[in-house]
Amino acid sequence: MAEQYGVIEKRFLAQKKKLVGIDEVGRGALAGPVYAGAVIIDFYKLYALATESRALVRDSKTLSRAQREKSLGFVKEIASSYATGRAEIDEIEGLGITKATFLAMQRALATLDESFDVLLIDGKYPLPDYSGEQLAIIGGDHSCFSIAAASILAKEARDEIMRFESDKFPGYGFDSHVGYATRHHLQAINDYGICSMHRKNFEPIKTLLKQTSHLPPI
Repeated sequence: MAEQYGVIEKRFLAQKKKLVGIDEVGRGALAGPVYAGAVIIDFYKLYALATESRALVRDSKTLSRAQREKSLGFVKEIASSYATGRAEIDEIEGLGITKATFLAMQRALATLDESFDVLLIDGKYPLPDYSGEQLAIIGGDHSCFSIAAASILAKEARDEIMRFESDKFPGYGFDSHVGYATRHHLQAINDYGICSMHRKNFEPIKTLLKQTSHLPPI
């Protein structure tokens, strides 16, 4: 069970250390880029939020679209710096999803306009080739405001681009499932074939590409 939100962060804040939270979105999707969000929270502003507002700064997966849109406003309000980074489809195919995800995280961090002391990263693995202090936290988006805020930022940024791409590829439903393997998405792939938004190194895309009836449309 994850710790109460903010407990881990308070340990570092007591040492006067500035924190950045980072999280990814889109790692398991069949289509589209992978995004990472990075957020440095001003904790004075966070705790000045009304209780019901602060309760929306949590794991993006637990929020509805309307709640995320509202929460994104709170995240931007309480953040002293925030940024997103992405890895493109060809990078996912060339590097593999794990390395591409870390690349997106590195790009998000490089875009921040403020320095920090400690990196809090969601998941089991620390960010490779990072020389500063960091802490990988399994379920970090369920226990750290900084990571939860990063997940909201990344989710909204990625969803926006997938909705945009939906207009270019009608019928696939990218505006609803945003690239994940829903029944609707799998049926659309069966009906229309594979488009340039699909990750060719992901199943079932990889197998379907071997079938001439499922070549990417021109």
